[in-house]
Amino acid sequence: MIDRIKLSDNELVQSYINGDFPSLEILINRYKDKVFTYIMITVKNHHLAEDIFQDTFIKVVRSLNMGKYTDNGKFVSWVMRIAHNLIIDHYRKEKNLNTLSNDGTEIDLFNSSKFSDDNIEDLIINEQILSEVRVLVEELPDDQRQVVVMRHYLGLSFKEIADQTGVSINTALGRMRYALINLRKIITSKGLILTKD
Repeated sequence: MIDRIKLSDNELVQSYINGDFPSLEILINRYKDKVFTYIMITVKNHHLAEDIFQDTFIKVVRSLNMGKYTDNGKFVSWVMRIAHNLIIDHYRKEKNLNTLSNDGTEIDLFNSSKFSDDNIEDLIINEQILSEVRVLVEELPDDQRQVVVMRHYLGLSFKEIADQTGVSINTALGRMRYALINLRKIITSKGLILTKD
């Protein structure tokens, strides 16, 4: 019988890929404390840390099953990168929700005239415009669409976009410029009017 505890990370990964499921359990146990501690220090919320920790290893298992892990001798670095990306995704989603709450304020936000019935039409029109823009963005070339999505939907800076796409900041800015020019051409060619007036 194999003494799995003595196997290297890569040997355990290969063993798991070849159908030996206990090998994955040993890998997870080997690094679970390190991964959880990193997540906890970053998010500072135990329940959130547990959720992200669980999602991290779900993604690890899926990636291994789909053959997306290529050994570079740094299994734990790969797992930490997945955890880090999930933390970033969580905060991006939270930022994009822009949730309003009545807690901690003396003013009743939900009785404010800003949210009264006469603004429902504006909200519907805005949602329709945003929906049409999303469809138009899909018509852009891949590199331009990528920059638009990262900038306007994920809220990344041009430096972050440049880093993540492996191009210079000037190239990222150039792609955004061409994306906007192309969007205007598409809007004009389709005879669309994307304003409330």
